[in-house]
Amino acid sequence: MDLRIRRVRAEEWPKVRELRLTALRDPQASIAFLEPHAQAAARPDDFWQGRAAGAASGASVAQFVAETPEGRWVGTATGLREEPGSEDVLGAAVDHLQVHVVGVYVEPDHRGSGLIRRLFDAVADWARDSGVDRLRLCVHVDNGRARAAYERLGFDDTGRRIEATVGTEIEMVRDIRAG
Repeated sequence: MDLRIRRVRAEEWPKVRELRLTALRDPQASIAFLEPHAQAAARPDDFWQGRAAGAASGASVAQFVAETPEGRWVGTATGLREEPGSEDVLGAAVDHLQVHVVGVYVEPDHRGSGLIRRLFDAVADWARDSGVDRLRLCVHVDNGRARAAYERLGFDDTGRRIEATVGTEIEMVRDIRAG
């Protein structure tokens, strides 16, 4: 299937919300995401409007989606720019300039198709364009499927473990310097 990878637009906030709620209904969502479906579903429209606006044009956040020719979104990944000395979304200290990849989701029918690589490539291109040479992510210790996918994408386990609301997360990084 011919899918286009692109950054979200601010006015697409209803689709941002819809895809997030779909992802949170995934059987692995309880360990793959930091918020439960009910919490996200209860958020007001202005939350989703702000989220989409920031991810569409912000210098510190970028959300990418995989879109079918008919306009249906079947996957997403978001990059959060992290500055040394700040705290990440899990409350852990950040010691490198990097982009933290979060909110990764691919619909079951598109898993194993290489779509996740294309989404990560879009995040990496955005990161490099803003002077960042490292991607980072955290994956739950019990989410072997996601961990294997990230290893295939070139991510390495740093050995660092972070306690999150969903349990222990493994930190993984990938150098994205060109050349």
